[in-house]
Amino acid sequence: MSVLPGITFFTQAGIKTITQSDRKALFLNRSTIKQNQNQENKIWILTIALLTTSLSVSMAQETKINWIEIDKAFDANTKTPRKIFIDVYTDWCGWCKKMDENTFSNPVIASYLTTKFHAVKFNAEGTKDITYKGKVYKNKGQGQRNPHEFAVALLQGRLPYPSIVFMNEDNNLITYLAGYLIPEQLEPNMAYIESDA
Repeated sequence: MSVLPGITFFTQAGIKTITQSDRKALFLNRSTIKQNQNQENKIWILTIALLTTSLSVSMAQETKINWIEIDKAFDANTKTPRKIFIDVYTDWCGWCKKMDENTFSNPVIASYLTTKFHAVKFNAEGTKDITYKGKVYKNKGQGQRNPHEFAVALLQGRLPYPSIVFMNEDNNLITYLAGYLIPEQLEPNMAYIESDA
């Protein structure tokens, strides 16, 4: 059995020698400190993860888009004039669903829509009659995949889904955007329309 010599150093109280047992105690104390630091780090990481999760859940709840029907948007413009944002979709459109999942769930887009526009979801194959500027628009088709007359009017005879239609505060058509848009594509268009540029 080999014995390591002690380490000698000077202190204010005099000469001190650290023995083998002192070194073991010092090593054990260091590893205990390291374990405590690791546990503290894990607790901090867990706390940050929980806060981030709860923050994103609360943001998602706060920025949920309050979609309204087109006739309600026309009525709302008499009390609170805003541009109208219309999401023209169909039930069978896969890209429409993807836009709901990826674009309209984006907190920036949702917040912008909620604060700056009257946000409308319009099923281009819906059956509800729409009265617009004194004219009644219907879906006269029989069976599936028949476009509503109002969708045809909004999209100027073309029927790409999804499409975004913008109307001004007087309920007049400004323009429309055809196809799937990611948040980074939609946001500048919304800002441009909203700014009256």
